Amino acid sequence: MKIAVPTRGNFVDDHFGHCEAYTVFNIGENRKIIGSEILPSPQGCGCKSDIASVLQQKGVSIMLAGNMGNGALNVLNSHGIEVYRGCSGDVLLLTEGFLQGEISDSGVGCKSHETNGEDHQCTH
Repeated sequence: MKIAVPTRGNFVDDHFGHCEAYTVFNIGENRKIIGSEILPSPQGCGCKSDIASVLQQKGVSIMLAGNMGNGALNVLNSHGIEVYRGCSGDVLLLTEGFLQGEISDSGVGCKSHETNGEDHQCTH
């Protein structure tokens, strides 16, 4: 199993589509982290970039995210990536908590300021 986390420094970036990078954790048979890699984020909005297909090709099946709009959520889901929103904190501790069953999806996404879908800023 592979888990991706939108990352800024060593912490969950609050917005999937504008993160600095993605930390991809490789998970072993006993639900322990056995390695990780940093994947640079593409420029632009997450739902319009190719990041979902790149993550899918790398074998990612779980995304632990701070927040994202419905467009990004739908694109990730259509690529077989299950998303858990509302995550925060240190990416390593978050992923370990997920593996111990301590993380659930908040069910809350970002709302665009614009109705035409061009502006993907969050309101928090």
